[in-house]
Amino acid sequence: MPLICARSIRAQTGTPMRQPRSDARRSFRKVVTVSTNPQPQRDREAKLVELHEQLVASVETLVTGDEWKRALEFAARFRTRSFNNTLLIWWQHDAAYRQGRVPDPMPRYVAGFKQWQMLGRRVIAGQRGYMIFAPLTARFATSSPMDADSWRRLRRNERPRAGEVVRSRMVGVRPAYVWDVSQTDGHSLPELPVPRLLRGEAPPGLWDGLAAIVRDEGFGLSMVTDASEPRGANGVTDFGARAVMVRDDMDTSARVKTLAHELAHIRMHDPGSDATLHRGIGEVEAESVALMIGAAHGIDTSDYTIPYVSSWANSVRGKTPVEVIQETGERVRRTAAAILDKLPTTQGGAGDPPGLDRSAPAHRVTAAAAAASAERQPGQLEVRSL
Repeated sequence: MPLICARSIRAQTGTPMRQPRSDARRSFRKVVTVSTNPQPQRDREAKLVELHEQLVASVETLVTGDEWKRALEFAARFRTRSFNNTLLIWWQHDAAYRQGRVPDPMPRYVAGFKQWQMLGRRVIAGQRGYMIFAPLTARFATSSPMDADSWRRLRRNERPRAGEVVRSRMVGVRPAYVWDVSQTDGHSLPELPVPRLLRGEAPPGLWDGLAAIVRDEGFGLSMVTDASEPRGANGVTDFGARAVMVRDDMDTSARVKTLAHELAHIRMHDPGSDATLHRGIGEVEAESVALMIGAAHGIDTSDYTIPYVSSWANSVRGKTPVEVIQETGERVRRTAAAILDKLPTTQGGAGDPPGLDRSAPAHRVTAAAAAASAERQPGQLEVRSL
């Protein structure tokens, strides 16, 4: 998700800048809300601005390569959520831990209020949820789906005309809340398998899985014994020859890491991409994808090398370092998640409680659910987050 500023928040929530209050209210009524206790518009905007400020503050802490690595390792554990939302969860859980409100320094599983109820658990009274961004959607209809200009937005409860196709689109963002499992009690959750590896050992099936994806992308894969062949590197991707080379004189973990790095180049850095204009960022992205894939499989990531964030976040003209970090983090997360989804390997959890289907329709949060927070949070919205 791109950098969200106060100006874009107003645009996304349907509030024109410097608009009379009555017009603002009419604009707000056009936005579909799913709460039984809707927030006043100004309260929702204030919460979105607060979220933006928290997000910027958390991004600004990513100064060194090690801090970026920790953020990616955390994102690997919650990879079904956007990079922005993983930072917000990390930031708020850390604050809760330091205040003694949760027992563990790292969250394990997070979900919305109703989602926990569906799993037989309830949020403990007094536990405050972690506020994140969730998509705000609207319905659009047309009788000519191939004509991009023909789609019209449906009003609330408006039915499409005969023969029209209806699709939902994201039109903005809204605040929503999730809770860590440590903030709930109830039915026990099943334990997921956790990969455990010796140093230098590669997870079973990971090399073969990565190699299959490389070949599916139309690239040949070869092992080389001479370090000079891949230009002195551990591996190299030749887009012209559609070939990937990986050194054979490394331990299995290093070979897997290198292959994941080269696969990231294939997925993200074809010769026409923007990354070719910013090689520093391209290398950071490839190494970061490899790190997330490794972390999801329990590989020791201490040998992964990421340069100081400031050395590459300042390299894109016309964008602030915060914007570059956010965009890079999200590109990395999406690429790593797509690769992990294709691998037939045993992986660590992705942050959702076992048994939760986040693709299921969201449910409204009742007044009793909202009362679970020590500070009443009116209109808490069930999460189908970004």
